[in-house]
Amino acid sequence: MSTVGVQWGQAFYWTLTGYNKKNAVIRENTGVEVELKMTMGTVNIYCPWEDSSPEPLLDICGKYVIAHPETFCVLHQETGLWCLRPGVALPRELCEKLISFWQDGDPEGLDDKFINIFGDLINTRLKRVTLRNSGISDDGLNLLLSHQLVELDISNCSKLSERTLENINRIGDSLTTLIIGKTKDIMPNLLFTTSQTESSDSSDSSPVSEIKQRGYILRTPNLRKLVVRELYQPKEPDYFALLLKSLTKLTHLDLSGCFFLHDVRYILLMKYLVSLNLHSVQRIQDTVPALYEMKTLKFLDVSQANQKYGVFESPDTVLANLVSNLPNLTSLDISGTNLSGDGTFDEYRDSDEKSKDGDMETDLCDIPGLRSRINNPLEFLGLYNTLHDACHRNHIPAKVITGDANEEQILAATAAYLDRPEVLVKALNELFHIFRFETCHNQQRALNLILLAMLRHRREKHIQISGSASLFYIAKSEDKNSLSVRARQKMIVVLLDAMETHLDDSTMMRNGCLTLCQFRIPQDVLFEYRRLVQLLLRLIRCRGDGDDFVRHIAIYLLNSLACQVDGEQKELVGDLGAIETMLKLISDRLQRHMHDDMLEIAWSAMWNVTDETPINCLRFLDGQGMTYFQKCLKEFPDKPELLRNMMGLLGNVAEVKDLRSRLMTPELLTTFAELLDSNSDGIEVSYNAAGVLSHIASGGAEAWTIDRPTRNEVLERMVAAIERWDLASKRNINYRSFEPILRLLDVYHTPQCQHWAAWALANLTRVYPDKYCSLVEEEGGIRMLQALLESPLPYHRIKTLARIVITQCQHYKEHGSLEHMDLDSDS
Repeated sequence: MSTVGVQWGQAFYWTLTGYNKKNAVIRENTGVEVELKMTMGTVNIYCPWEDSSPEPLLDICGKYVIAHPETFCVLHQETGLWCLRPGVALPRELCEKLISFWQDGDPEGLDDKFINIFGDLINTRLKRVTLRNSGISDDGLNLLLSHQLVELDISNCSKLSERTLENINRIGDSLTTLIIGKTKDIMPNLLFTTSQTESSDSSDSSPVSEIKQRGYILRTPNLRKLVVRELYQPKEPDYFALLLKSLTKLTHLDLSGCFFLHDVRYILLMKYLVSLNLHSVQRIQDTVPALYEMKTLKFLDVSQANQKYGVFESPDTVLANLVSNLPNLTSLDISGTNLSGDGTFDEYRDSDEKSKDGDMETDLCDIPGLRSRINNPLEFLGLYNTLHDACHRNHIPAKVITGDANEEQILAATAAYLDRPEVLVKALNELFHIFRFETCHNQQRALNLILLAMLRHRREKHIQISGSASLFYIAKSEDKNSLSVRARQKMIVVLLDAMETHLDDSTMMRNGCLTLCQFRIPQDVLFEYRRLVQLLLRLIRCRGDGDDFVRHIAIYLLNSLACQVDGEQKELVGDLGAIETMLKLISDRLQRHMHDDMLEIAWSAMWNVTDETPINCLRFLDGQGMTYFQKCLKEFPDKPELLRNMMGLLGNVAEVKDLRSRLMTPELLTTFAELLDSNSDGIEVSYNAAGVLSHIASGGAEAWTIDRPTRNEVLERMVAAIERWDLASKRNINYRSFEPILRLLDVYHTPQCQHWAAWALANLTRVYPDKYCSLVEEEGGIRMLQALLESPLPYHRIKTLARIVITQCQHYKEHGSLEHMDLDSDS
């Protein structure tokens, strides 16, 4: 399907005005396609991320190669530019997709280094290019212009200069759409100076005089659409006349935010113009009367962002004259003006048109200037922020209205003003209040618009804050389970973009973290696992004391991310510096003698990150982790959750054979033995201490290299502790694998190790049969327990516990329930 690369907000109006066809498909600069359909006077917005289908393979591959350009490019060592690999040829559709994908990840990172691959005009093709917010230079754009582009968007490209204007004029014959937007530096500020005007010296060849002499600013004879915004400086009466006089084929013109248009009669010469956008043009009052002669207009925007510039004398008359003189007008925006009248109801009717039943409702109109459209309502009417709150009136002759009177108007405003940050942020705030205090009835449409707004304006902090606040309520709503996987992923990507861009803003960080907490962790975020972990670690490291709330949530999220992932991802968390970050936080708390939730979560996070991940256990020891353990034990001896988390972590360390020697000190072994008698947090601290000692003792007598405490003393205390525990104890622990415990069943030289392992399995399969009975069988535990029963070495209690586990697993496999079993019997 061919696409029209235009600005999203403008396409909204094109659809409403029936531009070429009822359905318009346009490409958003985020690399997605957005479809707008005019149906029964409403606008339906379809975005691909609301679909439940998987992401297209082309998109997956495209994002991968953009992240790894070496797959199809070669980096030129001398110039530092990418070049297309020999033998690679890319069709036009793929070339344009690659540019969109690059902008998805980092618009400003789209620069000459990547654009250089399109210097190969034989093996690459381009027709429609969007470079919005990119870092491309004059040279890079000149290279792209060599492709004879049809559509070009260079909005907000800060590195472009007047050289680009000359390049466009040199090879611009093919252009039909040119969106300069707010890239002001490419447009000349002055056409001539007073001295040059008075001088007849033809030897003066300065750039400003050349423009006047040649008679044009833009030489693009086939241009159909032009967008030039916020030109503040030009004040000569001839400036815009010179800009537009050669563009006789224009159908769409956007001069929003431009000052000093002066006499606009030059616009009247455009015989094909159907769309004219004069939003926030100063002295719009002088311009409107001249527009009465533009009979071809279907869309007209004379709105103002600031109400003080939108005050007309005799507004009712001006509006009435405007609509009566423009017979083809279907879309009109008068937001921010007083053209809607002062709010008094003015009824008029023609007795000849009165309905037979006397119903006068069709004759009512609350906007006096639109009386002529009662029986021919506008497809679209912009009333957002009008004086006298016109959008709250009852009888308005329009099918779609922007305003703040209700959800429908607010959504329409959000869609219509996606290109106007100062207006868009107000609409997003109104939408947020609906989510917070009311019920949003069209949540899917609202979500699409919020995401589009945040994607379009990544650096507009207030848009990101307002949008993320609404995303929080969407993510926590009862309807969140109806969101497709792609919608969830798009929400997460947009949040991460916003947080990375506004890392120093506490409100944005709070909104982002709280919203991320509403997703399923880690399932929903696995596709951006590395990126999210990096961001959370930055938040934990960089926030000051006043931002402890953000740090708290960030640590909570990091802990959740590390809890239920495999070893590869745990290792990644360690590679990114999680252990060092947690130890630094613990050191800070110790220095301040402060025990709080973050101290406990820091130990919990390390417990999760070190689970069956030896490299992270080594990082913990190398970071003086045992020193911090002893200091915390001494500083906070009566904190049960802290003790449990610390001992759980040390259990992971003790599972690593090569690291056990670093735990073999009299002080540590005495500490572990004393903790066997602890009643802190139920049995958890005692249980974890026994686990640590079991793994240490599994190395045999020769590995016990200290004199005190003796190995036998410790093992006796361990068995005594195990026998005190209630086999029905509920646990605050989560095992993804029993492999470390099952290893201990083979330690026949030290049956006390088998005792702890058998008790652990008996307890877990009894209390949580649904979770752990199948895990025992899957990992070969039944076979190992049966071998233990056949051996003469284990003592009686170990075999009793082994039988309990086997019986429980067998019963669960057959019946799925253990409620009526006597699990403590020896039979």
